Amino acid sequence: MRHLVLTALAMALAATSGLADDRPNFVIMVADDLGYGDLASYGHSDIRTPHLDRLAEEGVRFTDAYAAAPVCSPARTGLLTGRIPSRVGIYDWIPPGSDVHLPVVETTVAELLRGAGYQTVYLGKWHLNGGLGLDDQPQPDDHGFDHWFATTGFAMPTHKDPFNFVRNGEEMGPMGGYACQLLADEAGSWMTGIRDHDRPFLMVIGFHEPHEAIASPPELTDSYPATQNRSEAEYFANVTNLDFAVGRLLAALDEFGLTDNTVVLFTSDNGPEMTNRHPQAQRSYGSAGNLRGKKLQLWEGGIRVPFLIRWPGRTDPGSVSGVPVSGVDLLPTLCELAGVAVPDGLSIDGSSLVPAISGGRIDRPTPLFWHNYKAWGGPRVVLRDGRFKLAAWWDGPEILRTDSSTMRPGDLELIRTAELIRFELFDLENDPGERRDVSADHPAVIERLKTEMLEIYGDIQANVRPWKESWLRRW
Repeated sequence: MRHLVLTALAMALAATSGLADDRPNFVIMVADDLGYGDLASYGHSDIRTPHLDRLAEEGVRFTDAYAAAPVCSPARTGLLTGRIPSRVGIYDWIPPGSDVHLPVVETTVAELLRGAGYQTVYLGKWHLNGGLGLDDQPQPDDHGFDHWFATTGFAMPTHKDPFNFVRNGEEMGPMGGYACQLLADEAGSWMTGIRDHDRPFLMVIGFHEPHEAIASPPELTDSYPATQNRSEAEYFANVTNLDFAVGRLLAALDEFGLTDNTVVLFTSDNGPEMTNRHPQAQRSYGSAGNLRGKKLQLWEGGIRVPFLIRWPGRTDPGSVSGVPVSGVDLLPTLCELAGVAVPDGLSIDGSSLVPAISGGRIDRPTPLFWHNYKAWGGPRVVLRDGRFKLAAWWDGPEILRTDSSTMRPGDLELIRTAELIRFELFDLENDPGERRDVSADHPAVIERLKTEMLEIYGDIQANVRPWKESWLRRW
């Protein structure tokens, strides 16, 4: 009821304030475990991705784009809230049945846009609670989405013929087809039969591909005979099948005359999975290109991801931007493009990408920051400011605080002296593979970035918002 009242009020205010319904639509597509080097437009020599290549040719390809985290649930938290996910208390992937969830007290981009009259749709992998349909946890509609067709986490048992989709709270049971194509079907059905043609929309699509357990059409797998084994061919085919689904979505926008007024963004939730890290990962042949590390790591290969934006008439076709951008930038970007003010008092870490979309720079008051207390090797906190990246290691257990009352006087000094004891500095402009620590060459830079990192880290630990809060359902 709260959402309905707020939406009706905001729509009335939008009408009286002169906001026109020719505001842009938004289609946000997020792949799962797609590596920085997995698309042809990012240098892969074998995987065919013609439709995503088309996006790159018609829009902006960002070379220094990042996920908000090196693992799925935190990355999606940052994407929807514009906040560093550890601020929200989401540090790792959320297992099925867990009571961890994105708190309803968090404000999402869907809530803000819905409040301004946008139609909001979520399709695909949700992974922001322990289970879809659970009465004791928030669902996508509690976070601002009018229509949703989703799975809690992975497509089960594989991408082929999944049985765990839920549509607006109703379990769908076994469905025939591949997960990415089912999402394309749902998107087309929504555009055809449910969409209000007089109002703009936000559609967020969380593809399951190419996360394990991978299942790819045999004919696509057979089309990659030159790979080193069948498992690698299945991975390549999986990315191509995802690309086909993207092509169907782009075709639907063309068919309904929506292309010219729709901002399309494609990215990934983190870097590629490590081959054979777990029993089902034998098909995980994702590429981080020339970057160091993979998923679960804060090396560039774990967090740097493909990032494509197309907005006809506003993006320069075929342009390339080296401006550092992140998933936490989505909320302020869409709000600016939609003419929606970010509420006073809402603390976000992202910055609007609107200047970068047109080839400019971004005024970023807060450096990009990541924290992964369960990193599989490598640093556990990193910060990027301009061309430099500071990486920090611990000497002891992580202190996870649930609220500000647990911070004691002197705790920040404890963090400074005991936890973060080793730092390395990398010049990403000249060394994107992070092969050489340049701390000795830039003493002033490393001291400045140390101060910035510790201030952000201490602020998060002092003000982290716990996910385990009481909340009211819509009814």
